[in-house]
Amino acid sequence: MLAQFSPGQYVRHPQEPDWGVGQVQSSVADRVTVNFEHAGKQLIIVGLIELVLLSDEEAHVEQRRGDKMGGS
Repeated sequence: MLAQFSPGQYVRHPQEPDWGVGQVQSSVADRVTVNFEHAGKQLIIVGLIELVLLSDEEAHVEQRRGDKMGGS
């Protein structure tokens, strides 16, 4: 079963941790457009990549951690 994503949700790509936290822009069928901190807008096919859903709090903690480590 494919996960359902909604615009505004925060996610992480499990195979691309350097991309940072992403925010879902749109979701149509099995295609999810995500804007990642360090990789920009990416089209993810969720049947191939299982995105990790983050709570708002988890996303903000990860973003702050990245800022402290020299992220943009």
